[in-house]
Amino acid sequence: MFLVNSPATTGFEVKALPYDYSAISECLKQPQKPQYNGGIIKNPELNNGLEGWTVFGNAKIEQRESSCNKYVVAYNRKQPSDSVSQKINLQKGMHYTLSGWIQVTGSNVLVKATLKTSKGYTLAGATYAESHCWSMIKGGFTADTSGPAELYFESKDTCVDIWIDNVSLQPFTEEEWKSHHVKSIEKARKRNVLLKVAHKQGSSVGNVAISIKQKRSGFPFGSAINHNILNNTAYQNWFASRFTVTTFENELKWYFTEVVQGKENYEVADSMLQFAKQHKIGVRGHCVFWDDPKYQPSWVPSLSPYQLKSATQKRILSVVKRYKDKFIAWDVVNENLHFSFFESKLGQQFSSKVFSVVHKIDPRVTLFLNEYNTVEEETDSSVNVAKYIRKLRQIKSYSTSKGIKIGVGLESHFTHTPNLPYMRASIDMLASTGSPVWITELDVANQPKQAEYFEQVLREAHSHPKVQGIVMWTTWSPNGECYRICLVDKNFKNLPGGDVVDKLLREWGSKPVSVITNQNGTHEVNLFHGDYEVTISDPANTDHHFTQQVQVLPADQPEKTTTQVLQISI
Repeated sequence: MFLVNSPATTGFEVKALPYDYSAISECLKQPQKPQYNGGIIKNPELNNGLEGWTVFGNAKIEQRESSCNKYVVAYNRKQPSDSVSQKINLQKGMHYTLSGWIQVTGSNVLVKATLKTSKGYTLAGATYAESHCWSMIKGGFTADTSGPAELYFESKDTCVDIWIDNVSLQPFTEEEWKSHHVKSIEKARKRNVLLKVAHKQGSSVGNVAISIKQKRSGFPFGSAINHNILNNTAYQNWFASRFTVTTFENELKWYFTEVVQGKENYEVADSMLQFAKQHKIGVRGHCVFWDDPKYQPSWVPSLSPYQLKSATQKRILSVVKRYKDKFIAWDVVNENLHFSFFESKLGQQFSSKVFSVVHKIDPRVTLFLNEYNTVEEETDSSVNVAKYIRKLRQIKSYSTSKGIKIGVGLESHFTHTPNLPYMRASIDMLASTGSPVWITELDVANQPKQAEYFEQVLREAHSHPKVQGIVMWTTWSPNGECYRICLVDKNFKNLPGGDVVDKLLREWGSKPVSVITNQNGTHEVNLFHGDYEVTISDPANTDHHFTQQVQVLPADQPEKTTTQVLQISI
């Protein structure tokens, strides 16, 4: 969290209250206090009756109290939008972060926070609310207009009463938002390092000249590749000089490796893996199954359920055994919340079973549920954060899922102006489940501000402390066609997207450092995580140099500020 000067606070500093983010995806007996003391929300803790709170639609509302906790209840609801609301004033271009606590009577239901403005309606957040405990709702939006608006909470299930408590809506300027990026990167991606130079016998060596050069970034950042890289030296050199992780665009998908039933061909994927291995580039296994009916091998849709079950078992054993211990992760099921080809034919537990089988074959790596529109498109209700978390829990609760490390794969295909507050809040919620989070296929659709938006979402992803890696969906082809955004032209000259990537790579890596130790042989520097080459000049012979390879690692407890000590012997 960080300090801001906000219009909502008439110039005074606002500090976020300490939140237990490990609990925000859980249902609590008592809600946590409102962030930012509620921000621009009036009477967030309902200590002043219903002041600031009004009826939306034709519901009835009233303040209630239980266990010393006051809240507002919307009841007698006839329409999904019949609820409780608060009128607010927006300023165009400001980023607004939303949080609050929701409870319902009766069954577990989806509750949405919706913003009504003069331009229409915007989803600000969603959560599955339960009875007898409080669920956090978290989200946000960037105002596209100035003026009055109304924030309300809705549910399609009109039989439930909606309880609301400790709502916060905090505005941030663009400068404040960017300042968070800087502070978060300093904490999550860098570390103070104390260099200690000593003789091998143990005595310290003072006033020593040291040069430090980063050889490899510790944060996995890369792009998808395709078969065009295999016979193109320029493509290979361009890629290997920049990236540390990749995903095969299509070459590992079932429709590519088994065009004809029973005739598997992994030659292309094997060659691409060999290229990555030669350059120490990690590879994400993409993917075991893709649930979209359009992208099955042509012979699969006509199979009977029995034949399909046999074919899927063969596919798992074939691809996972072949690449066991060779990938850093597996996308086990792809776009499983949008589509249900396999579930519709083999039962709703299909995905859970596949995770279990893949884990037994390759237990070392994280297995991902990979989806699009969870962070990039707030209007796609089929894959909002609440539904993603529910799917994760379903897989984890399967009888043989114990011990499986399940990751959150967020494709991040942005089609319009990015909603950065919604993106950040969504990652917060997903990370609170304890699952590793990766951005797996990031790109931005062609539009007037494509490169600007591309930079925005890359910065947002990299600055989030819970994002463990980023893969862009920016493969190259000789005809100059790209899925959505190209980084380079046919001759590997940078396009605007490539300029963005190169600029960020420079920012996200430590520049060469030259320092002199003090009399005790120590010097403290702040470095990005990664591999470094440290060269020490012998004080007795300036023509004699000692070189040592060192690693700057993330702290064991990122929430605490700790200094890594590196002992350099000469």
